[in-house]
Amino acid sequence: MKGFFQKIKRWFFKAIIVFFSTSIFVVVVYKWVPVPFTPLMFIRNIEQWSEGKSATLTHKWVSMDNISPNLAKAVVVSEDQKFLAHFGFDIEAIEKAYEGNKKGKKIKGGSTITQQTAKNVFLWPQRSYVRKGFEVYFSFLIEVFWSKERILEVYLNSIEMGDGVYGAEAAAQHWFRKSAHKLSKYEAASIAAILPNPRKYKATRSSNYVEKRKNWIVRQMGYFGPLNFE
Repeated sequence: MKGFFQKIKRWFFKAIIVFFSTSIFVVVVYKWVPVPFTPLMFIRNIEQWSEGKSATLTHKWVSMDNISPNLAKAVVVSEDQKFLAHFGFDIEAIEKAYEGNKKGKKIKGGSTITQQTAKNVFLWPQRSYVRKGFEVYFSFLIEVFWSKERILEVYLNSIEMGDGVYGAEAAAQHWFRKSAHKLSKYEAASIAAILPNPRKYKATRSSNYVEKRKNWIVRQMGYFGPLNFE
């Protein structure tokens, strides 16, 4: 029995070493290499197949130079206005989310763009404390190895921006029939406005709620000033 537990212990430590070395390697590779596919894309396709629907996925990676600064600013002001200042975590937002969860007895966000990037690129969408733990780990890694500009570039190329629509270029083509680098301030705000629930909300012919979010984002963009990654 003692030998059995020693084998389990050795296997456990080997698994930990493999996990850390593999995860760090992948994060370093993605510092330069475009992210071709994410777990969420795979999960959404499985959901579509299980519901008897045709699997749809539109995604095209483009560099930050080919994404309108309007969209970059729109998602920062709507999702994480402290993005350029924090090291992956907004402590104040986390504390508010924690207090809300204690009262409402449900897991709620407080996630930064860094955390959302970590979740979309490396993890699964369902909320749980286990996933949150991995999210913290990967958020720390990408803050260490990637620049803020790279984090935002990966975020804008990977997140869901419509039903089966992923990334800035696919979203720009889907909603406005134009390239991502040509998005106007209002069009960028329209896409950013649907990010809380991109499969429910529409960037065009939107509900009153989304229209109010668009106008709020446009105003915030005016107050925020230029994004400075240096």
